[in-house]
Amino acid sequence: MTAQDSGAVAAPATAASPIETDAVIVGAGPVGLFQVFELGLLEIKAHIIDSLGYPGGQCIELYPDKPIYDIPAVPVCTGRELTDNLLKQIEPFGATFHFGEEVTVVKPREDKRFDLETSRGTRFVTKTVFIAGGVGSFQPRTLRIDGIERFDGTQLHYRVRNPAQFAGKNLVIVGGGDSALDWTLNFVAEGPHKAESVILVHRRDGFRAAPASVAKMRELCEAYEMQFVVGQVTGYDERDGRMSALKVTGGDGVTRVVPADMLLVFFGLSPKLGPIAEWGLGIDRKQLVVDTEKFETNVPGIFAVGDINTYPGKKKLILSGFHEAALAAFGAAPYVFPEKRILLQYTTTSPKLHKVLGVETPNFDD
Repeated sequence: MTAQDSGAVAAPATAASPIETDAVIVGAGPVGLFQVFELGLLEIKAHIIDSLGYPGGQCIELYPDKPIYDIPAVPVCTGRELTDNLLKQIEPFGATFHFGEEVTVVKPREDKRFDLETSRGTRFVTKTVFIAGGVGSFQPRTLRIDGIERFDGTQLHYRVRNPAQFAGKNLVIVGGGDSALDWTLNFVAEGPHKAESVILVHRRDGFRAAPASVAKMRELCEAYEMQFVVGQVTGYDERDGRMSALKVTGGDGVTRVVPADMLLVFFGLSPKLGPIAEWGLGIDRKQLVVDTEKFETNVPGIFAVGDINTYPGKKKLILSGFHEAALAAFGAAPYVFPEKRILLQYTTTSPKLHKVLGVETPNFDD
């Protein structure tokens, strides 16, 4: 599901004059999407900006088809399913999305609102700002071999967007974390995405992945269904303008040549705060410092929720981000409605919230 499919509005890339709004949310990952919902219940209108071209953030970018087990009342769902359900949940609030844009400027105004501008020239005047940018503007750590970047996006991949394109191919997968092991097991397993061959390469015989995944990988190696090589990719062979094989140098100093149609590299992400670092916000180890009452930063009216924030006891879990989004919405309400008393209401029983959500109020007397 896309933002448009959900009933949300995708905005044009630029605006001739500033867009005036109650709230701007930076980041369209799960926590940013749920922030729309919590603000909507309080009748706070929001625009949402993301540097990616679609909603879902890291869930869609890194593990769209991996199972997630710790969403309350949802025994299991994929990152894609979670995103689709959140988009459906926020339909009543008509949030406007601005994809493929990065917030470059945030400046306080004398009237206590903020001037905000994106990399594509879209301008806003907003009463509040919510930063839900995950780990910030993240980029995969790349493989440093001269010339290999020519194959980026064709034979060299740092993430898997379409598993079907790897079916029936000779794959070399590099890395020692969960992503490397998960995709290794995925492409070895019988099914529509099964590869012709899979070689896993890691610089040492130790992993940062789930023990069960490592055990399964070793079992597959013993059954000759895949190979594991301790070493590093140090070069490649080319034929007719395509990568045909990779050179893998082991810990013994011996370089072996292995066939490769596709190379998948999972070295993790290099998080960068980007322009956020210039906004005068309190930062600790590349994370935004917030209080635990409203999840507000040191700048009044700017809130931070999800993985990008830090506070004593912080746990980087999606469900923690949902809790933060709820309290941040209530913290923001006085900036949006300074004369209004904000009451806690329940979606189960509140006729007002039922009206906001576009649902009928049940008659409990029946």
